[in-house]
Amino acid sequence: MSTRPNIVFIHVDQWRADCLSIEGHPVVHTPTLDQLALHGVRFSNVYAACPTCVPARASLMTGLTPEHHGRVGYSDGVAWDYDTTLAGEFTRQGYRTHAVGKLHAYPERNRLGFQSVELHDGYLHFARKRSNNPDLDDDYVTWLREQTGRSDADYFEHGVNCNSVVARPWPMEERLHPTNWVVTRGIDFLSKHDGEDPFFLYLSFHRPHPPYDPPAWAFEQYLNMEMPDPPVGNWVELFAEHESPHNPDAFRAKYRPDILQRARAGYYGHMTHIDHQINRFMETLGEYGFYQNTWVIFTSDHGEMMGDHYLFRKGYPYQGSARLPMILRPPVGQDFPRGTSCDTTLELRDIMPTLLDCAGLDVPESIDGVSFLSQAQGVSEAPLRSWIHGEHTLFGESLQWLTDGREKYIWHSGGGEEQFFDLQNDPKELNDLVPSSNPDIAERLSYWRSAMIEELKEREEGFVDASGQLVAGRAVSPVLKCLR
Repeated sequence: MSTRPNIVFIHVDQWRADCLSIEGHPVVHTPTLDQLALHGVRFSNVYAACPTCVPARASLMTGLTPEHHGRVGYSDGVAWDYDTTLAGEFTRQGYRTHAVGKLHAYPERNRLGFQSVELHDGYLHFARKRSNNPDLDDDYVTWLREQTGRSDADYFEHGVNCNSVVARPWPMEERLHPTNWVVTRGIDFLSKHDGEDPFFLYLSFHRPHPPYDPPAWAFEQYLNMEMPDPPVGNWVELFAEHESPHNPDAFRAKYRPDILQRARAGYYGHMTHIDHQINRFMETLGEYGFYQNTWVIFTSDHGEMMGDHYLFRKGYPYQGSARLPMILRPPVGQDFPRGTSCDTTLELRDIMPTLLDCAGLDVPESIDGVSFLSQAQGVSEAPLRSWIHGEHTLFGESLQWLTDGREKYIWHSGGGEEQFFDLQNDPKELNDLVPSSNPDIAERLSYWRSAMIEELKEREEGFVDASGQLVAGRAVSPVLKCLR
């Protein structure tokens, strides 16, 4: 049995940072993740710098900023060709590496450095073609058809789309749900691992990303529960032109209360279902003798607005979209503060160097991420950086933002609008402090505007002019020239 620690990376899709019962969420119940946090460290200021699936995963897998990996918005069909990857570094340094679930890379069978992959990216319109054999891009569908004995079995039989607020229970046996499949295949990996080499196992759940189709028991436990109204800020009309209340996959809508209730029940139901399946995996990890010597990390790729400020989906700079949950649990017996919370401001790119650090492996010098292991251990309280720079192309503009976890500055590249939030006193971003006659606010705005100019002065879009001022109205693209 290897003495080097194993790594289990539990990755979920579209899970908001506040949706853990240990965080005080008034509705969702996540007992397994709460227990995981009690045995490790919970992080309160983790962000996705470019908060949709493809660019966020690029930061995670490469350890680079969006500007450096080239994905500054959502775009399918752009090749992933990176010399250094998270899994590749573990493979290169002697780990057995395996992934189950969602990668969302291109081509779909790009293993991103993993030695083996069992793939299910969910309903990707770009890759899902009836003329294709599912063996080419979806191992879950092949498995589903084997399990049911039906050559036409499909996860889309319920007719609920992948970005829709429409919600309904999963129509098949629970064991056939994509969430259960990830854990079933992860357990199969454990059963076949001989223990001679340490392993890096990536369990990547497509849910709680829509479709909102948890098993009936999970959906129904939230369906009639009293839920607080989503927060609505004083800046809510900023995106009013994009209002589309009859569009089930709208980015902005004032949906009927019953539609929103069902969507939230489906979203929270997914979370509790995943939580139960994580418990199933963790118990099995112990039964195979791996629990004691394994680091476990849990996080998401981005969040979900879920009606905050009448906004839905992701890609926004606001907390519901850009802030992530994260828990790190060390091996048993390791000197480590447990049941604690760390407020160091982190980004997805910091996970690669941290996990390599946990395993005692070399960290490549070419990446932008920084290990936060010392902060997690309580050895250091020093910030990793002065701020996180985030961005995303949406509605034909780039939403640019900066945060240090205490304040947030946002610049809209289309019309040049600015927003400023005091996150310490206004964590739900209800009060946009722009404009303000308060000289202290004006001073903070000037500071953050200068920081944004520094971040953008060399950008190919021409966001900063020769006089050093931000320029609105520049053409934007979800991929930079290095990827085109």
